[in-house]
Amino acid sequence: MNDLLVAAELIAQADGLIVAAGAGMGVDSGLPDFRGNEGFWRAYPPLAEAGLAFTEVASPRTFVRDPELAWGFYGHRLALYRRTVPHAGFELLRRWGEALPQGVAVFTSNVDGQFQRAGFPWQTLHECHGSIHWLQCLDACGEPPMRADHLEPDVDERTCRWRGPLPRCPQCGGLQRPAILMFGDWGWDSTRYDAQSQRLQAWLLRVERPVVVELGAGTHIPSVRHFSETVALQHGGQVVRINPRESVLPEAFGVGLAMGALAGLQAIQAALEPHAGR
Repeated sequence: MNDLLVAAELIAQADGLIVAAGAGMGVDSGLPDFRGNEGFWRAYPPLAEAGLAFTEVASPRTFVRDPELAWGFYGHRLALYRRTVPHAGFELLRRWGEALPQGVAVFTSNVDGQFQRAGFPWQTLHECHGSIHWLQCLDACGEPPMRADHLEPDVDERTCRWRGPLPRCPQCGGLQRPAILMFGDWGWDSTRYDAQSQRLQAWLLRVERPVVVELGAGTHIPSVRHFSETVALQHGGQVVRINPRESVLPEAFGVGLAMGALAGLQAIQAALEPHAGR
């Protein structure tokens, strides 16, 4: 049996679908992949000219040292994610999950909010690195995280710097930052993360035959891969790993497909057609 048929069989026999998504999931929607500084610099040439690494800019220290630069980067990303339309693979995953007895859950390291835009239920969505669509106080004054719906980014794209008044905490007046886990970040407010984690773990306890469809998750930041393999080890789940460069998976865990996210999902959909009449 070829790998696509194996993947289709694993999904067809499951009673619950878990989508585990890394940065590669958004590439087919036109989002940049910050794999290494080269990808980051291609997306943000002004920061390349300044010789700044991704780990330097995506850090709470930059909000202290140069808040206009930090908010220029994150403000640009917020505007980009707001106007991005999720690719067709999101709809395929949602349909597959909704057809299963226990439905679908999501574990993602992406902060872009694309799964919400694609209609996935928030009750079983775990954003392990937070969300750019939420704000928190940089000074941790006790104000809980709040939505960023009111925030209108105004960024000079020539310099990647924020223009105008910076976002301020409504309680203490201090600077706000995105509620995202950054590099070297000891001040991230994990309140939403903790609640999401608890809901996902409760869902996993109800599922008897979980299948994880892992997409675009590499080894550089292994949060998603670790989660997928933990589900396989602790919950008896099987994993369908879709990644164009790093698709190798222990045979006992499932099957790997050396493909991009959208192409892999569409290929599995074609292989699933014979199961539709069962």
